[in-house]
Amino acid sequence: MARLPRLIVPSQPHHVIQRGNNDQVIFHDAEDYQAFLGWLRSAAKTYKVALHAYVLMPDHLHLLVTPSDEDGLGQMMQWIGRYYVPYFNQKYGRSGTLWHGRYKTSLIDAEQYFMPCARFIEFNPVRAGLVASAAEYPWSSYQHHAGIRVDGLITDHANYWALGNTPFQREAAYLALTEYPLTAAEVEEIGKAVLKGWPLGSEKFKTELQLRVKRQVLPAKRGRPFKQAAPQE
Repeated sequence: MARLPRLIVPSQPHHVIQRGNNDQVIFHDAEDYQAFLGWLRSAAKTYKVALHAYVLMPDHLHLLVTPSDEDGLGQMMQWIGRYYVPYFNQKYGRSGTLWHGRYKTSLIDAEQYFMPCARFIEFNPVRAGLVASAAEYPWSSYQHHAGIRVDGLITDHANYWALGNTPFQREAAYLALTEYPLTAAEVEEIGKAVLKGWPLGSEKFKTELQLRVKRQVLPAKRGRPFKQAAPQE
C-alpha cells in the first residue's frame, strides 16, 4: 500500500519519530545528547515549533510538538540534521546518512490522546529496559512534568496546564496519571499511528480532519478509493 503524504496541520499537536539508519546508535555519550538538544532548542525557536514532550533514545527519538504553520516542523527537522549529522560523522569518523529515511509523524487529537502520547514518549526508556523508572532517565521531558527540574526546551501544552492551577498541582496530577501505565493496546495504537503516519484520535476527529484538510488521511479500504466531497456552491 502506498504511503500517505505527510499530514501537517498548524496549531495541532504532532507525534514525531526519527530513527537511526538501520537502527544504528545515534547518541553515544552525554555530549551527543546535549549537542542534539541544543540544536533542537534553537531550531524549535527559529521555526516556531512548540515542544511539549521528548525522549532521546540511543537509536531513535520521539517528539511531541505543535507547529505554528505547515512548513515549520519539516524545516526544524531538516535544520537539526544539517548540524547534528556532520557533528556526529566528524566525531566518530564516519560519513553518509545518519537517519533511516525521513522522520515520521502522526497528528494527535489533543483532547483524547495528548496525555497518553506524552506518557508513551516519556516511558519509552522504561519499556526498553534502560531504566527502572522514568525519573532515572535524563534525556526526556519526564523530569520537567514530574517537577524534578525545569526544562527550558518545553512549552507546556494547555492539556498539561489543565491538570491543576499551580505547578505543584499539575506535577502531582501528572504523577498520579503515571501510576497507571498505558495498556499494551494503547502502546500499540500510538506506536502504529506514528510509524504509519496515521492521525490518532476518535472516529469523529478523523472524519472532521479529513473534511478540513480535503484529502485522504487514512488508508482507503481495499477496493474502495477515497472520494472527496463535491464542492459547495
